[in-house]
Amino acid sequence: MKVQRAETFGHFHPRQAAMAQAQAQAQAPGSCRAGFCFRGWHALTRAMNLVRIPGSRIVEVGRLAFATPGVEILAFGESDQPSPLAARDALVAAIDAGQTTYPDVRGIPALRAALAAYLGAQHARPVAVSRIQVTASGMAAIGIALAATVRAGQRVVLHSPAWPNCGNAARLRGAVVEDLPLDPLPDGRFRMDLDRLAGLLPGAAAFILNSPNNPTGWTASLDELAAILDLCRRHGVWLISDEVYSTLVYDGGKAAPSLLDLAGPEDRVIVCNSFSKTWAMTGWRLGWMVLPEAAAETIADIVEVTHSGVAPFAQAGGLAALADTGFAAGFRAHCARGRDLAGAALAGLNFVRYAPPDAAFYAFIGIDGLTDSLGLAKRLVVNHGVAVAPGVAFGPAGEGHLRLCFAQAPERMERAMDRLRAGLRAELGAG
Repeated sequence: MKVQRAETFGHFHPRQAAMAQAQAQAQAPGSCRAGFCFRGWHALTRAMNLVRIPGSRIVEVGRLAFATPGVEILAFGESDQPSPLAARDALVAAIDAGQTTYPDVRGIPALRAALAAYLGAQHARPVAVSRIQVTASGMAAIGIALAATVRAGQRVVLHSPAWPNCGNAARLRGAVVEDLPLDPLPDGRFRMDLDRLAGLLPGAAAFILNSPNNPTGWTASLDELAAILDLCRRHGVWLISDEVYSTLVYDGGKAAPSLLDLAGPEDRVIVCNSFSKTWAMTGWRLGWMVLPEAAAETIADIVEVTHSGVAPFAQAGGLAALADTGFAAGFRAHCARGRDLAGAALAGLNFVRYAPPDAAFYAFIGIDGLTDSLGLAKRLVVNHGVAVAPGVAFGPAGEGHLRLCFAQAPERMERAMDRLRAGLRAELGAG
């Protein structure tokens, strides 16, 4: 049975678009629900004694975009390309075959074996099947890693700018999150100050590393990873490595440098990954972890009480995606084309600091003198019909920047980048 590609609204699947539209309408000025959302919600939250974490500035821009007709949306971290056909067919076949019962909480054996083989081929060291844990998304993998390694009141070090979910997941554990800002370079690139990291690690429970990085594209070299691993070993700190963009590299290599090239099964290293980016499967909620050998059973127990395994039909789709070796290469080429279009559109803007990223699928654009990236992002939506993520969404170190996802079809990228270029000139009054 063939799966038909869903028609999309605003380049998002109907359910996602409908939910976002409903949220936008609920918050629209003059809506009877808007007063409740904006004025009453936080008061009720406080009265209910609920745990609160910082809200997403990306979602804030996205809701505005969905409420504004005709906006090109580059604010979210996903492509407009469909998931692999082989994965979609495999999912439907698995459902038709009755694979809808509880799975092995560690993951179906065939997928775990395929992941171990895939990672062994990608990296310098083999990965045993016993170290593979399948999870309900890469974010679930990070949350489970934190649940296993961090207790309330302990310190977690996180470099920034950073995808906000990682820090918020640590805060939900009651952790104290300490920020390590990446150093911005004059050409628009970034670097990590390993001496500053060394000063933050003593006494910390965990260090969350994201390389290749969202949003900057910064990618640690193998030597830098070796130094980071050595520091974490020296101080007994858990190293949680988010490597979801590992294959989206533009230097001709097959993967970015990884902790899997260096760390052994005895190290306090947990590598988290996902099908979302490499195989354009964001909605499938399918990821995995590579664990220390001695931690595998404990982590499986935590997965059991967190989400009790992953839908077996989704895992069947993941297994088919791994076997479709052409998709990942084609998707990387698709992203490379978007990267080129973003760079061409930003060239010649004197107030912009930008270097094409080494990896991932984001352009992180520094703008001279910008102190309110959220306000600028909202004006770009309303006045110019293009939505990008404000840099402040990624922490204070991201302020003064905008992020866009270039993993889009060329005609859409060209249209969106024309609007962005014109919008930046108009809003900033510069050439």
